[in-house]
Amino acid sequence: MILLLLGTDACHLCDDAKLLLERLNVPVTYLDITIHPEWIHFAMHIPVLYHVPTQRYLSWPFDATAIFSFINSL
Repeated sequence: MILLLLGTDACHLCDDAKLLLERLNVPVTYLDITIHPEWIHFAMHIPVLYHVPTQRYLSWPFDATAIFSFINSL
């Protein structure tokens, strides 16, 4: 499964999301949207958990239940 965590280095909520995903052992690739301008349209929604193949995403706030529900719906 190809999941991205979209955020910025200055976003404390993104840090919270990274920690939550690590604790849940959900593999993601972190992408800083300030370095990758093609993702900047997500700026008002970060952190965002993004599924590349389907282009579906889950915006913050999310918890373990929401994450696993999102993953299971893919």
